[in-house]
Amino acid sequence: MRPAHVYARIPAEQHTELITALHGQWRTATRVVIVVLSAAGWPASEIADLLHYDPATVRRWIARHQQEGLAGLPDRPRSGRPRKGGRRLGERIHRLLLTPKAWTAARLWRALGRPQLSLSTLRRRIREQARWCRPRLIAKSDPDRDQICADIRARITALPTGSVVLAEDETHLDLLPRIRACWIPAGIRHRILTPGTNVRRTLHGAINLATGAFHHHVSVKNVSVVFCYFLERLLDAYPHAPVVAVICDNGSTHHSGITKRWLAEHPRLQVIEGARYSPQDNPVERIWAALKRKIANTA
Repeated sequence: MRPAHVYARIPAEQHTELITALHGQWRTATRVVIVVLSAAGWPASEIADLLHYDPATVRRWIARHQQEGLAGLPDRPRSGRPRKGGRRLGERIHRLLLTPKAWTAARLWRALGRPQLSLSTLRRRIREQARWCRPRLIAKSDPDRDQICADIRARITALPTGSVVLAEDETHLDLLPRIRACWIPAGIRHRILTPGTNVRRTLHGAINLATGAFHHHVSVKNVSVVFCYFLERLLDAYPHAPVVAVICDNGSTHHSGITKRWLAEHPRLQVIEGARYSPQDNPVERIWAALKRKIANTA
């Protein structure tokens, strides 16, 4: 036969844990219980003794329910404590980062005057003003670039009808993979096999500025003989063009003695050297950039 009454038996530690939960994560439900007990005729003092609240707190939640209903029982938005470092910390970080330098959280902390906050907190404030990335390398450019570009335009304009204009450049590819920063799952680190002996290949490329046709040649070394061989392939690709003009940079193979003698024997091909330190003028450079992004971090 079942007993008439069943009572819970809990130790003092568990009772404290339950009361703490009623005042913490389940405090909204506790406020609902306060309203229900008050509606059942319980005085505020007894409800306070039962739930370990102050009677003034019980009366406040009962009054809140009377004014706003259930919507008034959850916590209202709070401003929270002031941010560490003050409001001007972000502005100071931004001003420091405007100066190019190998900034790290520790260096910024020292430059800010060693403020009273942890490096992890400082990193969160830094992320609001900046992102972790590599600086962009730029060429110093030729002081006579504008005049050289104007001369190139004049030479191209003076070419006979039917001539072909190409932009040419070289790059190097290594068997050793190009390693760049990337996102990797937490807890592991991708491993890229390195060769016992590195192997390098030179890649010559030229793009037709009118049609977009791309020509390339892979060689073991970047020497004048290989450059002349590539120019000869360009001539063969356009047998009916009166002139094949090749715009390139100021590499040593482009104006060496071997190249000059070859050009003297092949007047149908003209090599036009562009401005120094101006890779942004050559569209082939962007093709190399896309190629190296494709093969980065691969075996």
